[in-house]
Amino acid sequence: MKNRWLIGLLMSLLLIPLLLAACSTSEKSSGTEQKEFRYAMSGLYKPFNFKENGKLQGFDVEIGEALAKKMKMKPVPVTNPWETLIQGLQAKKYDAILASMTVTEERKKSVHFTHAYYRSGAQIFVAESNQDIKSVADLKGKKIGVVKASTYKDLALQNTDKNLVVEYDSDITALMDLPTGRLDAVITDQMIGLPIIKAGAIKIKDVGKTLSQDDQAIAVRKEDKELLDKLNKALDEIIKDGTYEKISKKWFGRSILGEW
Repeated sequence: MKNRWLIGLLMSLLLIPLLLAACSTSEKSSGTEQKEFRYAMSGLYKPFNFKENGKLQGFDVEIGEALAKKMKMKPVPVTNPWETLIQGLQAKKYDAILASMTVTEERKKSVHFTHAYYRSGAQIFVAESNQDIKSVADLKGKKIGVVKASTYKDLALQNTDKNLVVEYDSDITALMDLPTGRLDAVITDQMIGLPIIKAGAIKIKDVGKTLSQDDQAIAVRKEDKELLDKLNKALDEIIKDGTYEKISKKWFGRSILGEW
């Protein structure tokens, strides 16, 4: 009996260094593990963020990957309905919104924005055959499509009757309804419609001047100042080293940054 007790004690003593070594290795491994950078988008905003063959891709996705690399973090793009993106951010479902979100004074009350990562403007699009709408002055009494909870809805309401403003989950779906006659016009970001016109994917055209000049930026929670600073630094770096221009040219054939 005594021998068994002694053998058990010796075995325990021999196992202690092995257990300590295993813990040490585990700690070292977890210490080198990359922290995730979870950034959200609607996934319905081609060519900025969209799903193809089940894979999330687009300009926003690749900009997020480039920023994560600079921050030494693992990029994890996720999708959430556009109208609830800010609520999801505040609920800590993700770390940032990288979704071609326009900077507005109203949104600034809820989130902090980085520097602009591209600049664009609201544009009127109509069917290629449309001869009635040539400028914003022609929108009165016309049925206009816009994305839910977007700044484009406000512009539509300023220029036609409330009951003629039709809300969509996706800009692309709205633009597809132009040639069918379901809509007279769509107001959306010019960078959404212009690549479609160039590709000839939908028979539409842009009319008139842009209705606004908008900064698109990355949103973070108000209290997340550290991430905000990291993102601004990383954005500065990818612009300076040419990574930004490379991604932009891939999707648009030119840089869409504008003055920065």
